[in-house]
Amino acid sequence: MDIVKKVERRERLDRREALELYNLDLLTLGELADGIRRDRFGKKSFFNINRHINPTNICADVCKFCAYSASRKNPNPYAMSHDEILEIAKKSYINGAREVHIVSAHNDRVGVDWYMGAFRRVREELPDMHIKAMTGAEVDFLSRQYGLSYDEVLDMMVESGVDSMPGGGAEIFDEEIREYLCKGKVSSAGWLDIHRGWHRRGKMSNATMLFGHIEKREHRVDHMVRLRELQDETGGFNAFIPLVYQRKNNFLKVKDFLTGQEILKTYAVSRIVLDNIPHIKAYWATTTINLALIAQEFGADDLDGTIEKESIQSSAGADSRDGMKLHEFVSLIKNSGFIPTQRDSLYNELKVYS
Repeated sequence: MDIVKKVERRERLDRREALELYNLDLLTLGELADGIRRDRFGKKSFFNINRHINPTNICADVCKFCAYSASRKNPNPYAMSHDEILEIAKKSYINGAREVHIVSAHNDRVGVDWYMGAFRRVREELPDMHIKAMTGAEVDFLSRQYGLSYDEVLDMMVESGVDSMPGGGAEIFDEEIREYLCKGKVSSAGWLDIHRGWHRRGKMSNATMLFGHIEKREHRVDHMVRLRELQDETGGFNAFIPLVYQRKNNFLKVKDFLTGQEILKTYAVSRIVLDNIPHIKAYWATTTINLALIAQEFGADDLDGTIEKESIQSSAGADSRDGMKLHEFVSLIKNSGFIPTQRDSLYNELKVYS
């Protein structure tokens, strides 16, 4: 087929061609994506030793897919103090973590300095710790809540010690789908503009896509192409992370869930379409560790990290609440036929477990 030859020649696909990829059989599609992965990284699979901290679940926004924010589905609201956040970060640092991934709900009761103050405390006490924090949705929330421009919030983040941004809040960029999923939350244009501004500050970020709910394949392709266009402009995305929708404890009534084949196809399509984003991450917290390991054969070269603790995805049914031990993570990657490669938050290699 012409599209197969085009991929083999490493030529860029347009939207129509990208959508056609889904019609290829699974093994052909996987072979194409795996070829691109091997050209770039061989058999290396990247991960880091990190800690996820979710400091509050009190949220002013209402997303139908969310099981984390305090609601009648999760009637246990909380907000950590700066001392509590710092204590967690210190313990994780002692355990070997060199990245804290700090993502909160949109708490309208604590003030902007509660957010920024937490980052400052971690930066002051743990200067070697990489702080990955503040989704585009959080930036938009602080902007709306306190009458700040996106630039003002981003500058505050830089001044408070944030090193990079996670990719959360992107969900699906299609406006009609987004209106149903998360009305009132950051718009697709707003999310892209926030990351554009972050990249212009010389900072890196990730990008996500939540799929497997009410979207269709064309919506996924549209999402990928919009990210590719911004990456052409800024070059600021480290990785793309397809997040599989978690089905429990939320208000989004989805009856037909994705098959493993459709998930693997989406990883493969993303590896082929996103020719300018270096890494494709199989985030095992949403994919399951078993499918994430298989995704290594379908274009994914990164499995995120040990996580240690995680609250957002596990609230919706993911088996990620207590993270994973380093030796177990390394063994799983080795046993799947790949080379575990520990990285830092910006993908500099730290250790290869040969």
